[in-house]
Amino acid sequence: LAKRVEQLKAEQARRAKAAAAEEAAFSAEFLGAARRVFAMIDVDGSGTLTKDEIVKSVKTDDDVINFLQNCGEENLMFLLEPKRLDRALNVLDTSKDGEVDVEEWEEAIQRGLKVRLAQLAEERERRE
Repeated sequence: LAKRVEQLKAEQARRAKAAAAEEAAFSAEFLGAARRVFAMIDVDGSGTLTKDEIVKSVKTDDDVINFLQNCGEENLMFLLEPKRLDRALNVLDTSKDGEVDVEEWEEAIQRGLKVRLAQLAEERERRE
């Protein structure tokens, strides 16, 4: 019995280590993609996203569209919907200067990452 308990503990530790590695890799990939998408939208290189830049990108850039569709953050997803765009921008633009800056983008991305990591954990539980 003691040997079986040790085996179970070792298996549990192995799974926890694998889960942590999977989450770290996913987080790094997700955050890298989020930063690339910000740069793709920010065509003038100002470090902020204007409504015009966002509207153009969500109509023409498949990489931007795909990321926003799957990012896990409701207001970023709403940037894809013309009827919800202004409301989403109002929520994302916490400084109320009419643009989404890097810090505001990162705050939204962190919320999305939290959602996506929870989804990843659920998927992992189903697999096990």
